[in-house]
Amino acid sequence: MYFPTYRPRRLRRFENFRRLIRETKISVDDLIYPLFVVHGKGIKREILSMPGNFHWSIDRLKDEVREIEELGIPGIILFGIPKKKDEVASEAYAEDGIIQQSVRAIKEVTSDLLVITDVCLCEYTSHGHCGMVKDGEIVNDLTLEVLAKTALSHVEAGADMVAPSDMMDGRVSAIRNTLDENGYENVPIMSYAAKYASSFYGPFREAAESAPQFGDRRSYQMDPPNALEALREVMLDIEEGADIVMVKPALAYLDIIRRVKQEFNYPVAAYNVSGEYSMVKAAAMKGWVDEKRIVMEILTGIKRAGADIILTYHAKDVARWLK
Repeated sequence: MYFPTYRPRRLRRFENFRRLIRETKISVDDLIYPLFVVHGKGIKREILSMPGNFHWSIDRLKDEVREIEELGIPGIILFGIPKKKDEVASEAYAEDGIIQQSVRAIKEVTSDLLVITDVCLCEYTSHGHCGMVKDGEIVNDLTLEVLAKTALSHVEAGADMVAPSDMMDGRVSAIRNTLDENGYENVPIMSYAAKYASSFYGPFREAAESAPQFGDRRSYQMDPPNALEALREVMLDIEEGADIVMVKPALAYLDIIRRVKQEFNYPVAAYNVSGEYSMVKAAAMKGWVDEKRIVMEILTGIKRAGADIILTYHAKDVARWLK
């Protein structure tokens, strides 16, 4: 029997062969770790739908971020749960807001860890939507002023980068102009450029206490079947001044990650979201999957699709495994 000269299995026989020709490798350098911060003291409360993730009070958060920095993870992204919510999301931009206090506290105890803040209003509004509401409708342009004010307050507290996730039209431009006018032209924006109205966000809404009180978010987050629209959204955000563009969620949108990277050749982030995380954790707890192997396979797939940065709740575990 005759075989072709090239036998691909020759280089699959041993692990060190496989290591030498491995095309895509996950590194701790790829990771951003999300954290949820609450008011109070001594709080480390596990989020039931996201095992291994917690609500942190600021005093307990300090030890957590030290550990994250020691693991070599380059950055964190913060989500805050305020004491009170109102129609105008006043806690989102308050000088003593939960995010503003958290950023200042983290900067006291870490040296190189990048502190990124999620800029959105859904955690802070009494109605749970990502924008201002008037006559039952989410009003776009009025929301831009509040988002820009919120982003500025985060940067004034010491945030290294802001990440608007609201999906209002023109928000990147509004934030960029406000930061530049106040002397923060060197602070980058990581825009949730293609954020879909996904069913994978369920556990996050428990974690961030941000479920909408009426309707849903389909009038501003993207319709899952649409791909060309994602490219238009990304193009607009780049034109408005985004430094990094994000696709969210990741697993059901690997094709979008690939198309965005190929079309724009810009730094691309992908959010491995709460539902994706919780499915793996639930299956692993049942003994149905090998957690380490499946997590590494998922993250490798996200990176292979074109993501330069992966936001993931698995980040600490992955950092330990890689060590």
